[in-house]
Amino acid sequence: MDCQRHLFDMPMDVAYLDCAFMSPLMGQVLAAGRSGLARKAQPWKLGPDDFFADAALLRALMARLMHARAEDFALIPSVSYGLAVAAQNLPVPQGKHILVLAQQFPSNVYIWRDKARRCHGAVKTVSRRPGQSWSEAIVPAIGPQTAIVAVPQVHWIDGGLVDLAAVGAAARRHGAALVLDLTQSLGALPFDAAAVDADFTVAACYKWLLGPYSTGFLHVAERHHQGQPLEQCWHNREAAKDFAALTEYRDALAPGAARYDAGESSNFALLPAVKAALAQILDWGVEAISATCAEHTAHLAAAARACGLEAEGERLRAPHYLSLTLPESAPDDMLQRLRARNVFVSRRGNRLRVTPHVWVNDADIERFGAALKSVIAA
Repeated sequence: MDCQRHLFDMPMDVAYLDCAFMSPLMGQVLAAGRSGLARKAQPWKLGPDDFFADAALLRALMARLMHARAEDFALIPSVSYGLAVAAQNLPVPQGKHILVLAQQFPSNVYIWRDKARRCHGAVKTVSRRPGQSWSEAIVPAIGPQTAIVAVPQVHWIDGGLVDLAAVGAAARRHGAALVLDLTQSLGALPFDAAAVDADFTVAACYKWLLGPYSTGFLHVAERHHQGQPLEQCWHNREAAKDFAALTEYRDALAPGAARYDAGESSNFALLPAVKAALAQILDWGVEAISATCAEHTAHLAAAARACGLEAEGERLRAPHYLSLTLPESAPDDMLQRLRARNVFVSRRGNRLRVTPHVWVNDADIERFGAALKSVIAA
């Protein structure tokens, strides 16, 4: 892809290489959010359909993005919300374990610790050896005692890639449920929901989906469409569009995954912004985004190598992720020094996380290399 920097409000002297932390908003996404918020200024123009129309469009867009069905999506405000839905609807027999990765993102660990305590089960943490892929570590760890496998597609610290088709197949062989967090991959890596066949899949929008904070999606396999939602909302009931009959209280929940929608999910400001972001991602094509990011990370890895920093090989990491192992001599204020040179990345433990997107240009890569050399040599 050509550089898409013109779609973002990003000064030319800023090298923003931190999409894994938070993406900037494109101009059209910001405009859509402002326009949506303005609707609330004149509520007399709103009707029952306005509470459901944007949600229906978003479910359709996500179906295209994940090669899934629109009725399999719920609208949620956060990853933790979606994982709580999954935990509520998946059993863990006494003595069985829930499998997670070492240094997995906290939201995808705390919920399972709580679930294990309540069910008298255990959390099993999988680590990987140097040179070993996460998939090679996970698959042998899944066995008859595994109740749930809860993993990401891309590890948020080291950028390690997980072969979800292989992990899903192993989970099904042993009767284990599969719960996925795609927050660090969806929108930047292709994903086929049918091929992976996870039970529950969550993704927040504010990173690689280029959307606003407090928005996300929960994909629910059809086999769980009769489960229990976290909240008892008016809008996730059958016939909720009939405002005149809302006090004809109904026990029947909405069909499909809509029963799991969070309260006030028809957010007039945020949903149009999400819609604009997803439409642009689909227009670009995830394969093109992934290839562009891979090209950027290759050049950034070369710049880092010239400074003595190494990243894992392409076989082990996601193409949009670069995780550089820092020497013990790396200064504690390394991020501040890079920021002073208008280079923005993240540090997680002893790793420098560099995650570019389609706004990156050659000048950004040169700025990164020069700033890194200056900081490491200091």
